[in-house]
Amino acid sequence: MRLVRLETFHNEFLCFVKATAEDGAIGWGQTSTYNADITAQVFHRQIAPWALGQDCTDIAALVQRVERAEHKYPGSYRNRAMAGLDTALWDMAGRRAGLPVAALIGGSAGPVRAYASSMSRDLSPEAEAERLKRICGEQGFTAAKFRIGAEMGEDRDQWPGRTEAIIPAVTRALPGIETLVDANSGFSVGRAIAVGRVLEDHGVGHYEEPVPWWDLEATRAVADALEIDVTGGEQDVDLGVFARMIATRTVDVVQPDVMYLGGLAKTLQVARMAEAAGLPVTPHAANLGLVTMATMHLLRAIPNAGKYLEFSIEGDEYYPWQKGIFRGDPFRVEAGNLTVSEAPGWGVEVNPDWLERAVYRVSAEGDAPQTDYARLYHATMAQGLQVLGGCSPPKPPRQRGARPPLETPWIFEDR
Repeated sequence: MRLVRLETFHNEFLCFVKATAEDGAIGWGQTSTYNADITAQVFHRQIAPWALGQDCTDIAALVQRVERAEHKYPGSYRNRAMAGLDTALWDMAGRRAGLPVAALIGGSAGPVRAYASSMSRDLSPEAEAERLKRICGEQGFTAAKFRIGAEMGEDRDQWPGRTEAIIPAVTRALPGIETLVDANSGFSVGRAIAVGRVLEDHGVGHYEEPVPWWDLEATRAVADALEIDVTGGEQDVDLGVFARMIATRTVDVVQPDVMYLGGLAKTLQVARMAEAAGLPVTPHAANLGLVTMATMHLLRAIPNAGKYLEFSIEGDEYYPWQKGIFRGDPFRVEAGNLTVSEAPGWGVEVNPDWLERAVYRVSAEGDAPQTDYARLYHATMAQGLQVLGGCSPPKPPRQRGARPPLETPWIFEDR
């Protein structure tokens, strides 16, 4: 079934994607959040031309086709844009089958345990402790996360002494509640280990991004020194990095972000790598856009799902762009759980009023190339992809020397 039309609706914060197949079937997806106006341009220039006219029922193969074609752009924006294609096609597949996406990937509708995730470092320890106590009491959360250090802080705290003060303040205020922290790459190895021991003394069970996220060796040094679960992966957009992270057991819990990574198909590959290594997956899902809903479906399906879903507790002051983007209340919390419904696809409907206010753009099958880049490059690359049969995998790399072979079925295998 060919993909014939891709439409985007965006503002600076959000970009929704509508995909249409030749038989009229549709699906709705979303690119990753923030600078979404830039992501929409990347989508139409570097994603849509490779996807239109292709079979849209094999989502993993189509994602791989685009990645091969845009191999010189392996980073964040391509993946953020790719997420819009991927999530729209999963929604289309669910609508075709009359099933939630969770059921398409081996799971089912049902409840998902969530933790109350604070994004704030502006509150005093006492105010944050009181806020989390109130929210957990009102909504029934059995786990909560708070922030320590300063984001990318190089051992600076948000203000002097805040980390040492907030750990006991929050943990004392939440008896019987599992506690998690996020350092957002704020510490050096030595400082991270020292803070980790304080966390252990206060019963905190999850220590996220203690050191700069790209430094796998530093992260592993912290994990090796502590009993607490050290977690990470939200920023990573390269499957090779995830393979090394998992093979070396850099973290105790793997945390891909469905939207940062490029969609559900690639996130499933990470989840399967982690499953083979005996590691749980607790994805990053820090806002109430489609990332949280997609993560709910993922956690209902994978056998190595972590203990809970990240669920942001921040409202309009922190996330003003979240208001009114979906119809109804898809993120209703009951007794600390959210629910994947039986509705087909993602089970959400984008608010038509939001779409009316958004910037609209469309790419369709058969459109003439719109840029010099496309005219110079696309025809030649498209011929090469046809010769390769779309996305047939290359021969595996030859192993040299005495190093043990590294199993890498994750590169081109999604089934």
